[in-house]
Amino acid sequence: MRTIPIPVDTSKLVITCVKAPKPRLLNKDTGEIKTDKNGNTVYEVTVSVEDEFGRIELVKIGTSGEPPISAGQQVNPTGLVGYVWEIAGRWGISYRAAALLPVDTEPLRV
Repeated sequence: MRTIPIPVDTSKLVITCVKAPKPRLLNKDTGEIKTDKNGNTVYEVTVSVEDEFGRIELVKIGTSGEPPISAGQQVNPTGLVGYVWEIAGRWGISYRAAALLPVDTEPLRV
C-alpha cells in the first residue's frame, strides 16, 4: 500500500500535551530507539485533541528531535500530517509533525 501524507488543519482544534515527550522505541525488548533518515531521535508525544464541538480524542504524534513541551501545555503542531497504515488486516492513522511547539500564552504587547 502506498502511503500518502494527509495534511491536518489544526486551526479549529485545541491540542494539549497529556504525556511528556519520550523517544519512540523500535523494539521494546532491546530498547532500540527509532531515528529519522538524518539520524535524529524520533519522539512520541501523547496529546488530547478537542474539536469545536467539544469532542476529545487521545492521539500520539511523532516528531524528530525532542520538542520543548511538557504535560499540561497547549501545543501548536507545525506541518501535521496523517498517514493511513494497514498491517495484517488492521488499519489506523499515524500522525507526524515537523515540530511541536508550546502555544504562546503571553499576550502580545504593542
